Amino acid sequence: MLEKLKKSLKEAPVIQKESDGQIYNYFIHPISDGIPETDPAILEEIAGFIINDGKTGGVNKIVTVEAMGIPIATALSLKTGIPVSIIRKRPYGLDSEVEFFQTTGYSKCSLFINGIEKGDRILIVDDVISTGGTLLSLLEAINGMEVDVSGVYCVIGRGRGADLVKEKTGVDVIVLVDVAVSKDGVDVIGGVK
Repeated sequence: MLEKLKKSLKEAPVIQKESDGQIYNYFIHPISDGIPETDPAILEEIAGFIINDGKTGGVNKIVTVEAMGIPIATALSLKTGIPVSIIRKRPYGLDSEVEFFQTTGYSKCSLFINGIEKGDRILIVDDVISTGGTLLSLLEAINGMEVDVSGVYCVIGRGRGADLVKEKTGVDVIVLVDVAVSKDGVDVIGGVK
């Protein structure tokens, strides 16, 4: 299951990056970075897994945060016919726009919700969860919007982010593949069975 995704992660290059004076190992992968090119077979595999998991029934919107969740949400939308709503990094000034602030291990910024309305039943998809910061902020923002969250999927898990989201919100985050990253490469250490 998810063999193409796992194989591509194991082959992903790792570079050293710096944030706040700390050096860390960063893997470069088409699902998380858009480079090198994204293999449509991997997107098909991911979308197929999510559909087969059964949480798309009754959903009227697939929701993702720009940018790297967009290919995943689009592949899922094409297979299900469910529209996509993208949480953006810039405001558009629409009357129903909701702004929220997110902090991750790599960045801090405002995000803007448009196109999600009271009574919607949504499925949230994203590329990577590490600290859980983006997802925690998003779930908090939509909490007061009277929206039903059918499920949350993150393709790649690195760290305790999914556990922290569950502890703080009660929402289960389904992580397709958990990884550990060292200077020697990416190891697949868990995920859905």
